[in-house]
Amino acid sequence: MARYTYERLSAQDNSFLLLERPNVHMHVAATTVFDATPLKTADGGIDVDSIKRATEAVLHLIPRYCQKLKWIPFESHAVWIDDRHFNIDYHIRHTSLPRPGTNEQLKRLAGRIMAQQLDRSRPLWEIWVVEGLERDRFAMINKMHHCMIDGAAGVDLSQILMSPLAEHPLQEVRAFVPRPAPSRVDLWRDEFARRLSLPLQAARNFREFARQTDDLRLEIRTRIRALAALVGWAVRGASPTPINGRLGPHRRFDWLTMPLEEVKAVRKALGCTVNDVVLATVAGAVREYMIHRRVNPAELDFRVSAPVSVRREEDRGKLGNRVSSWIIRLPLKEADPRAQLDAIHELTRNLKESKQALGVEMMMAAAEWTPPALLSLGAQAASGPINMIVTNVPGPQIPLYMLGAKLEACFPQVPLLENTGLGIALFSYDGKLCWGFNADYNLVPDLPVFIKAIENSFAALSESAGLRGLPQESGVFAPEV
Repeated sequence: MARYTYERLSAQDNSFLLLERPNVHMHVAATTVFDATPLKTADGGIDVDSIKRATEAVLHLIPRYCQKLKWIPFESHAVWIDDRHFNIDYHIRHTSLPRPGTNEQLKRLAGRIMAQQLDRSRPLWEIWVVEGLERDRFAMINKMHHCMIDGAAGVDLSQILMSPLAEHPLQEVRAFVPRPAPSRVDLWRDEFARRLSLPLQAARNFREFARQTDDLRLEIRTRIRALAALVGWAVRGASPTPINGRLGPHRRFDWLTMPLEEVKAVRKALGCTVNDVVLATVAGAVREYMIHRRVNPAELDFRVSAPVSVRREEDRGKLGNRVSSWIIRLPLKEADPRAQLDAIHELTRNLKESKQALGVEMMMAAAEWTPPALLSLGAQAASGPINMIVTNVPGPQIPLYMLGAKLEACFPQVPLLENTGLGIALFSYDGKLCWGFNADYNLVPDLPVFIKAIENSFAALSESAGLRGLPQESGVFAPEV
């Protein structure tokens, strides 16, 4: 039996820790809205104790949620160890909106929670149960550090925490027994041994790479060219815009929903992908918003980072990041929505052929042998060539329930990189495409204007496809402007 147990973070997971600054927080979040009826208490509140027990009952399936960071001596690199002081009451918090709480109040609360850094001395997650939401609903704001989980893994996690069955009884809570953690001397000794073994490990990895590749030389040349193109992006930098600058301590959060069938109808009519439709919608909105902010969009080299999952089937269910990214220049010179979509479709097709995402993956693999101090500088430089993050994660298209409470919508929040004042995350669920907008409070003081531009852009794209414009929703999830 091992004297101690720990798990070293991958270079990619560790890079999310190195990117953090006092006003740059690398946690992801989601604001989920539920029907409150099945969990209402006699006094009209929410049965938070049952939510705690239900969460605690599945923690043995996701042990990372009971682990905290410990740093390797003399290195800017961390490992996961079991938290012997783990307490579910710290991680699941209970709050209430002034009844009847509005969507607008919930958005402000989510923005404040997103602006607070997670405590690195504890497991890096929180769930805020928010009662008092109008129309007999409650919300949960789920927050976790990016070093724990990426979007595709998060979909797996939601399948653990929720059920497609409305009748889902409480499971038995298993006692958490923390395993012994290494001392600082143990970590230093193991790190020294790991470094001695790196050449042998590199040779093994190369043999495995060669075994999976039909034309080794062509594959290496292709990835190196993709990597060189990314370096070129970083050297040139993106255009300065009103939404790019030093981040402050506060955040704004807002959301929007679209019927997924409307988006798929545009995709089918124009012969592209759902992601192309999303990026074209963002391009049209950015163009309109820049004009609103008195900036000529035709003069901008405006770039978005679009994360791409490289998670293999055998990785499903495992926490940690298996994600790369595309860097896409939005065609803001084009005023015609169809021309914008055609340009983006061509760009994404070329990116698939260029294997840019695999070039980034190769760079992160090389980072496993990079000194942490140098990796920190590289991680900071990598955030320089973009203006915005746009991430789109497909979710389940069936209703999900938690202790009988139906999940009505899930609005994701993506972290803001340094000098990047607006991030867009999308999650498709049960026939809806849910947009979440996380913004720096001062850089984007008029976030509802941008959301209206998103609506206008999609309506124009719909019309260009010969479809009717996006209908204005008057229901629960309509944006409040």
